[in-house]
Order: sequence, then structure tokens, then C-alpha cells
Amino acid sequence: MPLLSIITPSYKPVREHLLAAHASVRAQELPEGWELEWVIQEDGHAGETAAILPADPRVKIGSGRRGGVALTRNLALARSSGELVKNLDADDILTPGVLARDIEVLTADLEIQWSTSRVLDLLPDGSTAGFDDDPPTGRIKPGFVYDYWREHGYRLPVHPTTICIRRELVVALGGWMGVPGSDDTGLLIPASLVSHGYFHGETGLLYRKWPGQETAGDGHYAAEEWRLRMGLIEARAEAIRRMRPRVQGLR
Repeated sequence: MPLLSIITPSYKPVREHLLAAHASVRAQELPEGWELEWVIQEDGHAGETAAILPADPRVKIGSGRRGGVALTRNLALARSSGELVKNLDADDILTPGVLARDIEVLTADLEIQWSTSRVLDLLPDGSTAGFDDDPPTGRIKPGFVYDYWREHGYRLPVHPTTICIRRELVVALGGWMGVPGSDDTGLLIPASLVSHGYFHGETGLLYRKWPGQETAGDGHYAAEEWRLRMGLIEARAEAIRRMRPRVQGLR
């Protein structure tokens, strides 16, 4: 049967957050004939993830030496088997129907290689907040995401943490980019340069905002590291854009 792999890195998970993520995975209804696996990779060998989650044959927990979120995502990718790969952080929540929508658009049009969804911030008081500048529902042409990102001060038009992507493409691009933060941006931008994508206007993720999340720390926005991360992502994108015609010419 066709398989979708949900990829989740885990480090010192908060019990209630991880259980909420698990509940959101269990609530998903897939198109007929499809199955899913939830591949969770623990960053280190603490065993905290397995101690929190109940037994579930679709949940596959592994661990490895400490290496940060990008390395951890890529180890989960290596352990996965799905032809489609869906990102999910351990503190976020999938909304009902999002996996079915991802599968349907990626199987209906083979030119589309990845999809993203509308996001709502989930605030500590349980309320949500949205964004006013989402693109329209539909196909995203190659180059749009990167050009928008550069023209708007390294702000993306879609949220990279919602990506569902064909396995062949994510492997070809080297998985999540090996930078300390923004690794999901480092995957989305190259993918969006070499292929068509899709944006779902329906909310697909509740993105939890809380003091312990990695992107809430001061280090994530330290000026020098931020400049280096964005510079490397941009340099990689420009190299792909320059090389793409030459690579296509070799076919």
C-alpha cells in the first residue's frame, strides 16, 4: 500500500504537547488504500519520548547521538519508508483532514512535488492567531517562494514546517539543511526552485507558541548567526538557480 511518513524530531518533549501531537496524528483519515507511519527521532538517548507515548504500531521511535534538529530530522528520514514525507514538530498539532488533502493534491498532479498549508499560531491561553498575507489556494510556480523571501526581508509566503514532499525530491536535496535553525526553510526554498508546489488555504497546522520552543530563544535571532544562516540558504538557492539549466541539458 502507498505510505506517508510523518517525520518528527524530539528533544526533551513536553508530555501534554507530545500527546496532543499524537492525538492529531491518530485523528487523521487517509484516502482509501493509504497508510501512515509516524517516525519520531529522539535527539539523544534519554528515552523520554517512548516513556510518554502509548503503544501504537504506526509510531516508530528511534534515537541517536545529540546533533540538533536538522540532523535529527534527517535520521528520521533515513528510517522512514513513505513515498510522501510530512513534517511535524513534536509540539505542533495537525488539523483534521490535512494529510488527506496533501495526498490528494500530490497524487492528482505529478508535476506538483510538495505542498504546504495555512497555519494558525496556537497561543498559551488556547486562542489562535492567523496571518493576512497567505497566497491563494492552488499551484505555486517554481521561483515564487524564493523571490518572495528575498523581496520581503527573508520572510516566507508559506510556512515551511507544514511541508509534505515527495521522498525522491527531499532525498535528492539532501534532506533538511544542516544549519542551526531555519533547516526547514533550507529545504523548502530549494524544493520550490526546482519544482511546482501547492498551497492549501484550509488550516493544516496549529503552530504552538510557547517559551520553551527553539524559535522563541534569543539565540535563534542572534544577528551574526542569522546573517550566516540566511546567507548560506540564499547562496545555495542561487547556485541551484544557476546550475539548473545545465543539469537539465544533460538529460
